[in-house]
Amino acid sequence: MADRVRVRGVTIHRPIIYGNTATVLTPAERETSHYQDHTHRWTVAVRSAPSAPDSDIVGGADDLGYFIKRVTFKLHDTYPNPTRNIDKPPFEVSETGWGEFEIQIRITYVAESGEKATTLYHHLKLHPWSIAFSLPNASAVPPEPEIPSPENAAKLGPVHSWQYDEIVFTDPFQNFLTLLTTHPPTPLPKTSVNKKPIPFHSCNPASLEASLKGGVPEFTSAMEKDEADRLEEAKGKIIKEQEKWRGILIEREKELERLQKLLASKE
Repeated sequence: MADRVRVRGVTIHRPIIYGNTATVLTPAERETSHYQDHTHRWTVAVRSAPSAPDSDIVGGADDLGYFIKRVTFKLHDTYPNPTRNIDKPPFEVSETGWGEFEIQIRITYVAESGEKATTLYHHLKLHPWSIAFSLPNASAVPPEPEIPSPENAAKLGPVHSWQYDEIVFTDPFQNFLTLLTTHPPTPLPKTSVNKKPIPFHSCNPASLEASLKGGVPEFTSAMEKDEADRLEEAKGKIIKEQEKWRGILIEREKELERLQKLLASKE
């Protein structure tokens, strides 16, 4: 029974990534496919954040099966058996298709955890990344990007869309804490040893250029610092903007008070 006692004041986390990689089907693959309108092959997955050395996939250096019991992927209803339950690593689903859609990802933990399932959402990305939003100091909003032809998309290589996250366990049960500490996660490298590109994210437009050069992206600890710096910069801009509008509000209130006194004096 001692193992079922929660360890108060303890927080432990496990870094994961979730997302997808997509490639254009070759003409031969399209000819042999059961669905002639399908244009891409894609894999959606939940993996550990660090990548294995010389790996050709994003993340996945660690086996997550010691604390994850099941990952359920809810695909578009047009797919046969759209709810896919994966009960052992690798926690992934591969399919073909022609359109992008939102995938619900539900992570169920092992019984020892006593934790509720975690639900995530991922927008399946098939087409190459492009800037479809305003950049700082841009004079106009860019037009919606055109979807490239399969031939041009194939030349650009696989499309990667991955999100880093940390699953946090607060006041875990003693036996679950022991399980987690027995399996420490592989630390993220400070920088990519093989000069792999950083994963593109719309919050970091500067990463687009690197992602378009090709190659399998890799998550690093330097990305965490860069993200913290961007958040701090954004926080500073918000505070500055708040101060600006606070000053404007004070001036407007003073003007309102002056006008009210002027109106009262004429009554």
